[in-house]
Amino acid sequence: MAEPSGVVFPLTEGGRSTSALGRAVLADALRSADPVGARSAEHETNWRHGYLPHFRRLVEAGLPSRESALTIARDGLAALHSRMRVVRADGAEVGLAEAFAGDPAGEPLATATLDGGGVPERELSLPYRGQRLRGAELSRRLDAWVDAGVIEPSCAEAVRAVQANPDWLDLRDQRIVVLGAGAEMGPLPSILRWGGEVTAVDLPRPDLWRRLIRTTERYAGRLSLPVPPGTRADDPQLAGRAGADLLHGLPQVADWLLGMDGRLVLGNYVYADGATNVRVATAVDALTRQLRERREDVALAFLATPTDVFAVPAAAVRHAERGYAARGWGRRTLRTLSGGRLLHRNYPPGADPGINDSLVPQQGPNYALAKRLQRWRAAVDRADGARVSFTVAPPTRTRSVLRNRALAAAYAGAHRFGIEVFEPATSNTLMAALLVHDLRADRPAMDHPWQDEAYAAAHGGLWRVPYAPRSALGLAVLLGLGGARG
Repeated sequence: MAEPSGVVFPLTEGGRSTSALGRAVLADALRSADPVGARSAEHETNWRHGYLPHFRRLVEAGLPSRESALTIARDGLAALHSRMRVVRADGAEVGLAEAFAGDPAGEPLATATLDGGGVPERELSLPYRGQRLRGAELSRRLDAWVDAGVIEPSCAEAVRAVQANPDWLDLRDQRIVVLGAGAEMGPLPSILRWGGEVTAVDLPRPDLWRRLIRTTERYAGRLSLPVPPGTRADDPQLAGRAGADLLHGLPQVADWLLGMDGRLVLGNYVYADGATNVRVATAVDALTRQLRERREDVALAFLATPTDVFAVPAAAVRHAERGYAARGWGRRTLRTLSGGRLLHRNYPPGADPGINDSLVPQQGPNYALAKRLQRWRAAVDRADGARVSFTVAPPTRTRSVLRNRALAAAYAGAHRFGIEVFEPATSNTLMAALLVHDLRADRPAMDHPWQDEAYAAAHGGLWRVPYAPRSALGLAVLLGLGGARG
């Protein structure tokens, strides 16, 4: 097997071990706030299957104070940046920071800009189950989601603020940089629909760029693409020439973005399978730090996965407790027959805040680490004065989820437990509206990072269902498989 290049895991005695990196980063993150937790992470012998409690401990150890949470975030980021490496094209291996030093080894990036031919929309609308909801219909849907516990009330309030201020949808004064421009959960289609300006970064994949070019032509916005110097926007081969590789071209992407006019909103929507996800997440974080050090006008945007560990408000705990008290005899019997392994309560009574542990073992420690890096960056840079949009997105039937048979089945059976799984078009439009709110509304940072993470969360119900999600996961899979066979 060829030695990897670009952003890579550090070399240890056992090779470039993802498990060794995960253990070390979590241990360093916990060391100051929770020394016992740090030692536990360091000595975890089966990281691939034993990682779950250590990620929960990161949240628990940060709850006592804002300072504890920020120390964990800063130490975790420092641990990652000190360990991850970059293998250049000539084989030289350097640290992350050194990847930006000196002249880029590769060809610089130029820009091709396309203008859409549509009319900008100035009313918020949301695709939902074959309809496009707007006005009173959208407001009723928000009410229904809040009543069912699918979204937090602050999420509905934020969307209504965008409804009431349609001029907010005009994003021509912002340059929205969409890292992972082809992602199903990204805001690119909505921003172009509203007539905004998108700078797209994704791999050199002609089919992907052809799709993005067609989207631009259909809507009213403007799309800027990374291309080799001398490439024209009317080049018939434009889709085959566009693209940039964050793993191997960090200096080129950084220089390209540093030269952009207008305020940058750096949106992180990247995803890759397995260990590559951590490598790409690290590359994005290194790019983020580089841009923030060189430009004062960089805002950040993140989408958080709902299948993680979050501190949640007391109101969510009370909602779950009401559901638990009202559960039927069948579910009480099932819990008894399983010896308490199935359908145990989501929270201890009266917890404030509660800890919602929705980590899914099938997603693995690399996915958990990549998403935790984003949370750490959001918390640290918000504390340092940056404008940050961080929103928990709902469970969504994306291609990456449906490729996993167990997860696809669990999503198919999730509605039996009060969890709503969204279609990608609904999710990405809802999340784009929340991004608009975060860019336009003057909302100060809250007292503790967990409260910022919980604000406007659209978790699909995972925070407010009666049962701890993993205790219902196996049943959801069985019910989902049964439905598929039916």
